[in-house]
Formats: sequence, C-alpha cells, structure tokens
Amino acid sequence: MNCTPKPGLNVPIITVLDDSGKVIADEQRRVIRHVVQNGYGADVIFGVGTTGEWNRIANAERRRIMEIEVDEVRRINSDWIADCGENSRPAIHSPQSENPQSSILNPQSVEAWAGVNGSTRAEILDNLDAAIQLGADAAVIAPLAIEDLAERDIVRFFQRDVAYLLEASKSDLPIFLYDNADINAQGQPPHIRTRIVKHLSRLPWLRGVKVSASRRVIGNYTKAALHYKQPGKFGVYIGNAMLIFEMYRPSHGLLGRLREGWRDHLLHDTPPIGVVSGPANCMPREWQKAWRVCWAGDDELTDVYQDLCSRFEKICGFEENGRRVMKIIACIKRAIELDGVISSAAVGRGTKALSVEQKKIFCDDYYALRDYARKRIDLTWQTTSDRA
Repeated sequence: MNCTPKPGLNVPIITVLDDSGKVIADEQRRVIRHVVQNGYGADVIFGVGTTGEWNRIANAERRRIMEIEVDEVRRINSDWIADCGENSRPAIHSPQSENPQSSILNPQSVEAWAGVNGSTRAEILDNLDAAIQLGADAAVIAPLAIEDLAERDIVRFFQRDVAYLLEASKSDLPIFLYDNADINAQGQPPHIRTRIVKHLSRLPWLRGVKVSASRRVIGNYTKAALHYKQPGKFGVYIGNAMLIFEMYRPSHGLLGRLREGWRDHLLHDTPPIGVVSGPANCMPREWQKAWRVCWAGDDELTDVYQDLCSRFEKICGFEENGRRVMKIIACIKRAIELDGVISSAAVGRGTKALSVEQKKIFCDDYYALRDYARKRIDLTWQTTSDRA
C-alpha cells in the first residue's frame, strides 16, 4: 500500500453531459487532459465529486465517469513515461526565455481518485467494487451523504462492509473520507464528528479526509488522526480552496507571530497537504501555482494569486430577485466551453443553470479575467487549451 497520501492540487473534475444527462465520453477525456496541463496542473484527478454533480446524475453515469477517468489518467501517465522516462514529466519551454526551464516540476505521475458516492450503502459498495476492479489510485466516500446510514452506524459500516469488500478482493486501495455539508443526507450533522474520524483512522487503508470546513474543524480532524496514524500518513485536503491564501501566509510582528502560533496550535503542527479546487477545472495552472506560492510562504505572489482566484469566484455570482446567487459549476462548464475544450456546458438536473443573459455577462467577464491574468502572472502559469 502507498502509505503517503498524494500532496498538492486535487481537482474535482466537472462531468460533461448532453441534454439527456448522459456523459459525453470523448469530451470528458479532453477535460481530464486539460486539467492535467501536461504536468503543470492537477496532481490528483477526483472524479464523481460534488463539482462533478454526482448527486445529479444516474449511478450508471457515475460508473462511466470512473471508467473514463481511470483509463485516461493511465494513458496520460504512460505517455509521460514513453516521452521522458519513468518518474519524470516533460519540462515546458517558456516563450519568455531562450532556453527550456532546467527543472522538471511534479516528478511523480498524476493520480485518479474515484468518488464512489451514492445515496445507499449498497450503491457505495457496488461503486467501490468497480473502483477496485478498474484499478483506481484511491476511492473517496462521503459517509454523511448516505441516506440509509445512520450516524451511529458509520464506524461499523467501514469496519465491516467496506473492510470485507477490500479484504475479499485482496485490495489495498486507499480510502479517503469526504466531508461536505452541501451534500449531507437529511438529519445528518454538518460535519463528521471528530470521534468518528479518530475511530476510523485505526483502519490501515483509511488515508485521509477531504473537508470543506473551517480551520478549527480541519485541526480537529488532524488531532483525531494522530492518535492512530503517524504524521504524514493521514492527509487532510482543504475543500474551501480560498482558505489556503490565509492558512499558509507567514505572519510578521509580535501580533502576527502570536496569530501564527495559535493557527499552528489548532492544526497540531500538521498543516493540510493539499487543496481541492473546483475552479481549477478551468484554471489548473493558476491554481497549481497558487498552491505552490502559498506553501512556500511567498507573500507577494500569494497576494497576486489570491486576487486572481477571487476574481473568478466573483464573476460566478448573479443578482436574481434581489439576492446574489452563486452558479460555480455552470460557470466552470461555460468557461471550459469558451476555451474550446468542450462543446456542451449542460448541467445536471437540479444544478443552477445560467440564463441566456447570464451566459453573455459571464463570457465578457471571463475574457476580461483572462486578459487580466496575462498582465499579472508568468506565461508558464497561464492555462492553455488544446482545441485539437
């Protein structure tokens, strides 16, 4: 078993749908390659997550996405090995320089994580079995989204049902918890309780948690896992992506150092190892660089990328009936469509769609954002699209 969770940029890919809600396979493959950006984008491809509208599409379509994702990531990694040799990725030639960059970034292959989410325990286990058979690099389960699983039975479900399936198939597939209050079943608490995370961290194949929550909740999960996992063996991934710009920023002065000490205390000196960004579907290079400058503590560039990433979120909000409505998924799909990666920006039933007027407004704002990025950041970290 790979005992070290993959750090870096974790991109929950969108699902490319036709008007009937079916996956468009060839365009789904193009999205995956677009997000990877030849090694300068995603470190992990996460399929069938909330950004992928898992709860808006039929389970058969979830399985199709898993198949496409695992196969396409395997092809990408094989291409890299063939082109550059094992354990390396191609360097990118910077048009601003006479010579190619001397360092090769991201020396390890990208991983395919399968969201095996479902509304019932049976669906979860069937999808998990499919992920095992496909050879996914990891599986992600949202226990609070399972409608027929009471909170008091979560630990037993993982100890018995999930463990039995892994053992019966002789699989060492790493499992990650998925904590997102937006998809929780009715009557469930907003987040997985700390004592449950602590108990589940005993399981050898439970490798981490993807969590959209506050810094305090993230710290609680870190503390819980440290009871049964060595540092670095349980990965916490930040689901509220904009939080990285504050969480990793170095502090200055006495008050700043006190604040930083309190932050480290809450995180138990074990910071999250990755970020989960939906907008990285259309801005994978920008978000990869954002992660790097935040982790490095580069104040100046952190400001630059925080400004850029926040601007995308702002243009995804629209005034409707006197209130501001966020339509992140629809805007991400529209952006990728404008970039020529996909031809269908259809959203699943129940996902907030863009009106005709909103599509026009977003188009103008998105092109303006791209122009703004060209003036602010290095060309290497500006996302490119391969219309072929």
